[in-house]
Amino acid sequence: MNKIITCIDGSVMTHAVANAGEWAANKLAKPLCFLHTIEKTHQHGADDYTGAIGLGARSSLMEEMTKLDEQKSKLALQSGNELLESVVSDARTTGIETVESMQRHGDVIEALIELESNTRLIVIGRKGVGHDNEFKAIGSHLETLLRKAPQPVLIVPEKFSAPNSFMIAYDGRESADRALQKVLEGGLLHGIDCHLVSIKNNETNLKAKFDNAASQLTERGLNVTTAFLEGNIHDELLKYQAKNNIDLMVMGAFGHSKLRQLFVGSNTLKMLERIDIPLIVLR
Repeated sequence: MNKIITCIDGSVMTHAVANAGEWAANKLAKPLCFLHTIEKTHQHGADDYTGAIGLGARSSLMEEMTKLDEQKSKLALQSGNELLESVVSDARTTGIETVESMQRHGDVIEALIELESNTRLIVIGRKGVGHDNEFKAIGSHLETLLRKAPQPVLIVPEKFSAPNSFMIAYDGRESADRALQKVLEGGLLHGIDCHLVSIKNNETNLKAKFDNAASQLTERGLNVTTAFLEGNIHDELLKYQAKNNIDLMVMGAFGHSKLRQLFVGSNTLKMLERIDIPLIVLR
């Protein structure tokens, strides 16, 4: 039974991320699981000040630091449990049949990898605690997650509401075709107005691939609007999104090799830095 794993951290993003997870769970009729991770803290005992302050004083300080660490750990655990109880309670009022929660110590990516076999969709905020007031800030885990997770990832901005339309950014490459197939087979976006948008590039037979993609979407029963444009990919996609009031964007992850991205950058990450609507990234 695949679950909608929804990552919460207590930041200002939490409400929007929880709402997105609830929407996905209801749309796909899947269990909703809220995940909260408590990051590992640096151990105060790593530094050795024995020569400067004396062994006895150092031992006393270490005891105090250990007590503080224990208190912080207990408070973090309690705060996380209260956060999970709150979002679970709210989610159950939306009609989701199964709502779960789990708390893990350590890195959120490690936790998500452990849950990989039982995950249908990952929902996560575009930024976390410490970046609440920075629009362009991207959560430190996001790029790693997008490279490792085989499941679709729904990246949520500061606000979320159920989308009435979505846009597929199609570039004709293998990653875009894989993303298209997941849209066709997935069901999450069915029943929502679809915009298939391509920006002219150097991909061989892009227009033919674009027309074929539009036909596949139409045959699956989606209401499709197409646009084949020219110009800077990020500027044109954002202008089209704003002009047509698109609620959500879909992209394939990392169309180029990691080495090439060092020189030309990643369209996925560049779009993520600029967009202010939810983004689904598919591998």
